[in-house]
Amino acid sequence: MRSGRGVGEVPPERVDARTERWREHRRKVRADFVDAAFRALDRFGPEVSMGDIAKEAGAAKPKLYRHFEDKTDLYNAIVDRVGDMLWERIVAGVDLTNDSAREVIRRGAAEYVLVVTEHPNVFRFMLHSHFTRRADDSERALQSARQSAKRAADLFTGLLADSSVEVSSVELVNYSIFGAVASATDWWLGANRLPAHAMPIEKFVAYLAEIVSALAEANARLNGISMDADLPLHLAFSSE
Repeated sequence: MRSGRGVGEVPPERVDARTERWREHRRKVRADFVDAAFRALDRFGPEVSMGDIAKEAGAAKPKLYRHFEDKTDLYNAIVDRVGDMLWERIVAGVDLTNDSAREVIRRGAAEYVLVVTEHPNVFRFMLHSHFTRRADDSERALQSARQSAKRAADLFTGLLADSSVEVSSVELVNYSIFGAVASATDWWLGANRLPAHAMPIEKFVAYLAEIVSALAEANARLNGISMDADLPLHLAFSSE
């Protein structure tokens, strides 16, 4: 017995295999160009050109522009790659169930600084890129920070035993943390252009951990929540 679609039922959308293969190819080529951009930034510094990146990828510049609309599009892809890299490294570096809030913050800061030391010119590029000259383009890093803040807030509140903690409040403090850490990183990288570091890595990690802890504690206090940083993260915050 043959079964047919009911009246008004929308037929399933057919996926064109060739279109899907092209999309996958385009994603791979874009990812390869972002990889090349990291290498070119590491090699040439934050003033890297589109030509430098294309050459590092072993491609002609017109091919680069076929896969990225303009410099801003490539900049956005680099920012997104850094955000995903940081998120994966920080989440993989902590035990969200058993580590104390203090340890989660310290390890998160350490993982972040490790990525910065691996690709300092990538961070300089994100903070002061000549690829983003228009005012609206300069908001891209902030937009990425907002997305990361929301993602971290959703994860964090999902772990909490106290359901009274609002996502919006956690999102605000996370966004504040991103801003403070970015400013501190800008200073640290500027200082680290000199042979003698103004602040050793271990001290900078400790400094960032203190900043993050202070912001988290201030936000908790303002919302009538107590914080015990020596407890596991999901138990560290409770209503007073």
